Amino acid sequence: MNKTVLIIDDDDILRKALAHGLRNAGFYVLTASSAENATDILSRISVDALVLDRMMTGIDGLTFLQNLRQSGNTTPTIMLTALTGPENAIAGLMGGANDYLAKPFQIQELILRLKNIIRPSATISDKMPSGLIYNDDEFFISNGKSTPKLISLSGEEKKLLKLLTTPTGNIAPASPMVAKRLRNKLNLVLSDLDIITIRGQGYKLIDRSATTQNNGDR
Repeated sequence: MNKTVLIIDDDDILRKALAHGLRNAGFYVLTASSAENATDILSRISVDALVLDRMMTGIDGLTFLQNLRQSGNTTPTIMLTALTGPENAIAGLMGGANDYLAKPFQIQELILRLKNIIRPSATISDKMPSGLIYNDDEFFISNGKSTPKLISLSGEEKKLLKLLTTPTGNIAPASPMVAKRLRNKLNLVLSDLDIITIRGQGYKLIDRSATTQNNGDR
C-alpha cells in the first residue's frame, strides 16, 4: 500500500515540483498551501508523513508543527528550510520535526529521508520515556531547555534500546553484558530510566518517573 504524504508549502512552484517527484516515487500525495489549509486536511484525513516548509506566510511551519504536537498528533515530519546553521536544525527538531532538510536539495534525498522516518514510525514508540529522543537512527537526551545530546551507544546497545522502545515496555532478549552496559549509560544521563530483568524472557525498560511498579528484578 502506498504511503500518503502531505506537502505543506506556500511556494506554488516548489510544492508542485515536490508533489510530482514524490508521486513518481510511488507516494500518494496531498498538498496544502498554508498551515491553515493543512490543519483542515488533517482534521479529515490521516497521512503517513508531512513535508513541511518552515518559512510560510500566515502561521509559520515551526509554529504549526508545535501546535500539532501539542494536540497529540505524532505524524512523522520532515521540515524544509532555507535557513542555515545548526541552531535552526536544533530548533526544528525540538519543535517536533523528525528530520530537517536544508534547501536546495535533490528530490531523491527527500524520498530517502521520507522512507527513513516512515519506516521506524511503526516500530519506535511515539511515546518515548521522558528525556529520551529518537531521531535519524540515533538516541538523544534532552531536558527541553538545552541542545539534545547524543547518547554514545555501540551497535548492540542501540539495537537493544530500539527493541526496548518498540514500544516502551517491550521485553527484549539480550546478552547480560550488553544489557548491563546500556543500563549504566542510561543511568548516567537519565536517572529515572532503568533496565530490569524479566526472568526467563529478557529485559525491559522502565520509566520510574511514569510508574512506580517494578515488574522484575535487577
